[in-house]
Amino acid sequence: MKRWILLALAAAFAVFGAMQFIRTNRTNPPVEFEVAWDSPHTRDLFYRACADCHSNETRWPWYSRVAPLSWLVANHVNEGRLDMNISSSDEVDVTEAAHQIRSGSMPPADYRFMHPEARLSETEKTELISGLKKSFR
Repeated sequence: MKRWILLALAAAFAVFGAMQFIRTNRTNPPVEFEVAWDSPHTRDLFYRACADCHSNETRWPWYSRVAPLSWLVANHVNEGRLDMNISSSDEVDVTEAAHQIRSGSMPPADYRFMHPEARLSETEKTELISGLKKSFR
C-alpha cells in the first residue's frame, strides 16, 4: 500500500513539474492612452480594484509564475483587457462597468480573495462608478 502512495505522489510531483514548462504570456504592452481622471481618488480606486486586468499596467504577483495558477491569472488579464482596457482607448462602456461593479461581478471573487485591497465598500463602489462616468464622458 505504501508503495502505491509513493508512486502516486511521485507521479503528481512529476506532472506538477512538467506543468511549469507550459509558459503563459505575462506582458504589459505600452500604454497608448492616458486617462484624464476626474480625481486622484477615482484613479486610486480603479488601480486598487481594476487596473491589473483592465489596463496594460498589470502587477504580476509571484503566483502568476506557477502553473496552473499562472494560466488562470493570464486568462483573467487577457479577457479583462479584451473587455475594457483603459491603456489603449477611451472607449469605455461605463454603463456596463457600473453594472459589473454594482452586481459584485467585478472585481471577481478569486481576485478579491488574493487581493484584499480590491474589496470595495458600497461607498467606494458608488464613488468609483461616479468617477468613471465623469472620467469617460
